[in-house]
Amino acid sequence: MTPHIAKKRSTLAIATAVAAGALLATGLTTGASAQPDLDRSAAAAVPAAAPAPLTATARAGLLQDAQAKASGTADRIGLGAKEKLVVRDIVKDRDGTTHTRYERTYAGLPVLGGDLVVHTAKDGSLKGVSKATKATVKVASTDAELAPQAVAKAAKSTAAKDGDTLKADPRAPRKVIWAAEGKPVLAYETVVTGVQKDGTPSELHVVTDAATGEKLFQHQAVENGKGHSQYSGDVEVGSVKSGSTYQLTDSQRGNHKTYDLNHGSSGGKLYTDADDVWGTGKPANTQTAAVDAAYGAGLTWDYYKSVHGRSGIRGDGKGATSRVHYGDNYVNAFWQDSCFCMTYGDGEGNAKPLTSIDVAAHEMTHGVTAATGNMEYSGESGGLNEATSDIFAAAVEFKAANAKDQGDYLIGEKIDINGNGSPLRYMDKPSKDGSSLDYWSSNAANVDVHYSSGIANHFFYLLSEGSGKKTINGVTYDSPTKDGSKVTGIGRAKAEKIWFKALTTYFTSTTNYAQARKDTLKAAADLYGANSAEWKGVAAAWKGVNVK
Repeated sequence: MTPHIAKKRSTLAIATAVAAGALLATGLTTGASAQPDLDRSAAAAVPAAAPAPLTATARAGLLQDAQAKASGTADRIGLGAKEKLVVRDIVKDRDGTTHTRYERTYAGLPVLGGDLVVHTAKDGSLKGVSKATKATVKVASTDAELAPQAVAKAAKSTAAKDGDTLKADPRAPRKVIWAAEGKPVLAYETVVTGVQKDGTPSELHVVTDAATGEKLFQHQAVENGKGHSQYSGDVEVGSVKSGSTYQLTDSQRGNHKTYDLNHGSSGGKLYTDADDVWGTGKPANTQTAAVDAAYGAGLTWDYYKSVHGRSGIRGDGKGATSRVHYGDNYVNAFWQDSCFCMTYGDGEGNAKPLTSIDVAAHEMTHGVTAATGNMEYSGESGGLNEATSDIFAAAVEFKAANAKDQGDYLIGEKIDINGNGSPLRYMDKPSKDGSSLDYWSSNAANVDVHYSSGIANHFFYLLSEGSGKKTINGVTYDSPTKDGSKVTGIGRAKAEKIWFKALTTYFTSTTNYAQARKDTLKAAADLYGANSAEWKGVAAAWKGVNVK
């Protein structure tokens, strides 16, 4: 059906498209979650170890205080004389415990893989430290044998051989300490910019040994979700009046702005409108995609603030930017931390903009991850990064309770990107997409991050809902376990709080699946008690996906 255009109420009511052909199935009935009582009880009781809501001012004060004490903290946790700490993020629990996330430098050089989180009790005593590397950060010399120009040329060649970066343009390399794997060494990090084969911008980070020229690591900084949808009916988004026109700027959510790229790849124009009624519900109207993007961004902002006490992606109360109508027939969406923005293509035939609730939540969550755990977008850490975006995409969709896009454990279920009505990814049994992993194996680090993410997606589903058959909001699931064991879900509300706590207080840039298991067990113990039903549920769900 074609929705009517609704006018602005408290902020702005708009119309957005509903395409019957994009639905997973017709005649879906609304069913309760498999764990309704558990979800309600989880919402009612707030654990002492849950994050405390912080205003932007309060957070800024904590960050400033932590940086002022950084030198003492470095000594306190046993760092060397040449090492310094730079505060990146801070989380304060309701019981007064603080978790301060730091980047590390050595002799003034950034230490890649040197990030750590210091956990401090309310009385100031040290509770522990979570480190990305357990190795001692030390190198014989900080004088590089290779010239930066040679390193840049080699990095450009690497990008070309990789076959995924066109029009490569290497930036000036920066000297770093590489500590993410093995013994720390002096290295160069070169960012090769350009365009990937499918039109996505490229920011390929290449790390090179400064003595031998050997490539040590590479990862892509532009993080994308590989397809989602839109179509949420008549909704409300924020706008502000400027002179005689209205701008699509959400003053209630950090001044989030939505721009029209008009099928270009850069720049863009802020959306404006004369009567404050946006879109027609049809993709031919360029405002419709902007409506969905702004609506999804607002829902995601509200979710993180109301459920986890986080004000904005970085926790600083500042809104990001959404950009729609990227490229021509571009079937993707992506997050770039460098511009603090989400960018959406219009899909096949420029007729299906990838601007659904779950894609907005997925892309914005890449920003949350970048500000917190910052798991490298490669190998197992990359799979965890990508899964984190899927996990909170599902959480936001359930929380939104939108009648036209109800919550589910399917990713990209409305875009029909496969052309047969199937979703892009399934959390109950990821392998149903033909590529994703249901269970961990020693090869998980060698699989594309969008497919190795299946392990954590499956874990989250099992933790939330349990194994076996069930129907939730009209969608039927049947989730197996590796060893055939039965897993009883603890409820989605508790599962998402455990994952968020692990992400923001324990995960680091090098976290792999084995470490994620340890960290989520810590988070469950913090929130619900060691050996609690929730802790046992986490252990059982990881066992179900073969992470032990």
